Amino acid sequence: MADEKKFAGYICTGCGIGERLDAGTLEQTASRDGKMQSCKQHEMLCSSEGVQMIKDDIANDGVTHVMIAACSRRAKVEAFSFTGVALTRANLREGVIWVRPDTDENTETTQEMADDYIRMACAELKSMTIPSASGEQQLNKNIMVVGGGVTGMTAALEAAAAGYPVHIVEKSGALGGHAANYYKSIPARAPYADPQETGVEQMIAAIDSNEKITVHLNSTVAKTAGAPGRFQVQIATESGSSDELSIGAIIQATGFSTFNPEKLGTYNYSASPDIVTNEELEKLAKAANGGPIKRPSDGKEVTSVAFVQNVGQNSGNKGELAYHSGIGDLVAIKQAMYFKELNGDCDTTIMFDNLRTPGAGGEDFYRAAQEKSITFTKAAVTGIETGTALEVKFKDLILNEETSMAADLVVLDVGMVPNSGPDPYAEPMETEEGESAEQEAPQVSVDSILNLDYRQGTDLPHLKHGFTDSHFICFPYETRRTGIYAAGPLRRPMDMRQAADDAAGAAMKAIQAAENAGQGRAAHPRVGDLSYPSFRKDGCTQCKRCTVECPFGAINEDEKGYPMYNEARCRRCGTCMGACPVRVISFANYSVETVNQQIKNCEIPEEWDEKPRILVLACENDAYPALDQAAMSGVEINPWARVIPVRCLGSTSLSWITDALNSGYDGIVLMGCQKGDDYQCHFVRGSAMAAERMGKVGDTLESLNLEPERVVVHEVAITDIERAPKLINDMAETVEKIGLSPFKF
Repeated sequence: MADEKKFAGYICTGCGIGERLDAGTLEQTASRDGKMQSCKQHEMLCSSEGVQMIKDDIANDGVTHVMIAACSRRAKVEAFSFTGVALTRANLREGVIWVRPDTDENTETTQEMADDYIRMACAELKSMTIPSASGEQQLNKNIMVVGGGVTGMTAALEAAAAGYPVHIVEKSGALGGHAANYYKSIPARAPYADPQETGVEQMIAAIDSNEKITVHLNSTVAKTAGAPGRFQVQIATESGSSDELSIGAIIQATGFSTFNPEKLGTYNYSASPDIVTNEELEKLAKAANGGPIKRPSDGKEVTSVAFVQNVGQNSGNKGELAYHSGIGDLVAIKQAMYFKELNGDCDTTIMFDNLRTPGAGGEDFYRAAQEKSITFTKAAVTGIETGTALEVKFKDLILNEETSMAADLVVLDVGMVPNSGPDPYAEPMETEEGESAEQEAPQVSVDSILNLDYRQGTDLPHLKHGFTDSHFICFPYETRRTGIYAAGPLRRPMDMRQAADDAAGAAMKAIQAAENAGQGRAAHPRVGDLSYPSFRKDGCTQCKRCTVECPFGAINEDEKGYPMYNEARCRRCGTCMGACPVRVISFANYSVETVNQQIKNCEIPEEWDEKPRILVLACENDAYPALDQAAMSGVEINPWARVIPVRCLGSTSLSWITDALNSGYDGIVLMGCQKGDDYQCHFVRGSAMAAERMGKVGDTLESLNLEPERVVVHEVAITDIERAPKLINDMAETVEKIGLSPFKF
């Protein structure tokens, strides 16, 4: 029959496996206990001959399910990539021989570990089906860029250069954004001695002449429905007309607004037109058209200017920015050089409290400013008085004295506030009257930008300061809405060079998303995975937990309240599976049952054997690779541990815990990523969801009369090479102290 399953096991004896383990026993275990219909050994399975042997069996013998017992599933991924089959791997190298000392007294327990991993892999394979694409979409190469500033224009040009049609949606009547009003930009190339041209006009000309780029000015996104590869986007114009586009992936590059210093009484911003923000100074310099910069109040040529840094930034005061924009001091240096260039011997003073000049050329740029006789004063400004001339009062932090200086013009360094749209996950806050109100972004509230037709909200989720949630370590540009990427100051404060680099990265990610969606494959971090979640309708209780807990907005609900999966939005983390209390959600190659079978097919020794069993559920993105690296470094792991990699700790089903305890495991260690504001979870909320669920395990342990120490949850980073094995070894010590599980048979 065409759908008949055929199971085959392959055992590698290379890399020292055959020297440390009895390969014949492993083969027997796979055939007898694992029920593999065929099982073969090879001296180097990842070699061209070894791989070809497997391919021949698939092609000629009809093998549909493949178990490879060799190195870690994180190694030799390309070599062991076979289409049209279900595949699992038993980790004998990093998971067994590299973490056990090569001594005679360890031979028995090392072989037991290997036999268990063979049994577990075979049991997992028996519960897997072959993943296949849904076939719901075809390749859609159209990329939409929302925002026409430097970031958006760069993203559009990069995508178009790669051969992808681009639509730029810009709400104003012209491209260029903030930079269109800049006189010059911070230098991005050596010798970093002078400001450089912005290049904005050249970028606009390049876009106008590019046949692959369509520009929609005076336009906004009225609605975004669908999923990667099949987004349906309605673009509305000021005139009331609208267009509907079919889009493969989206880049949001909506930039920033500048912080409004009006409410900061110290700086008297509203009292004089000659007190300006750094953004307003750019317009004055550009309007000078190569002549001297003049002050707004009377058109007098500026002969003295004071730059006041860090205005309303890095502050704990209500209504101010809790963060520093980072580039303000570089901007001040650049603008101070404007006056040296255009206003002759203009006296320029930069008043700072903590000077920051990040980037490759930051220090050189600062030195160049000193050589141009720009004065740097470490000061705390206490007030600005207006009159015929401005008087800046400040405390000199070097001389520790109160003083003042006169200036024709004062420039305030105000920070960057992201144009992120409303946060769909904003926590409600109480008003002064005690009523509930929606939590707004820290500084500005803007209308919806993308108008997503998602159950989870209209826009991209935020980090704590209103910047779009896009983790700088784990997945730059990735947002919590698959196929939609953030770039530029929307993600964090940055200068034009950084924004352009950011845009190029986001463009490549958007292209990858469109291509993956066209093939029905997952996006980062499980790129290439064809599986997607499905559910058994007759068992669903419509509790909506899967909808609420999905970090990526991949699940809507139909009119009856049943989940509706948008597989192209899904990152395949399995958080919905772990959330489901009735266990009806699964993937073809990952389910409650695939892990349960691994748990149940580990051999549990009798109580009198005094060989505990410790179950380790390790996140495949951080904890599992940390254990692999520990093995490479020769760090020993307790022989009683059995490690099962999980896609994300958020996919952990409580049934795995109860089944393991009932099966006689003596301890359980769960290893997930760091959660919280500085999270490192590749699936954003998975680790936090798991921690919340595991909070209920204590009641289960109490009902079973088991010690709470038997189940622990740890946050593990990929760099925890020493710590990750120690956490397992610590559990072994705990079990030794409190005794074996009373549930052993």
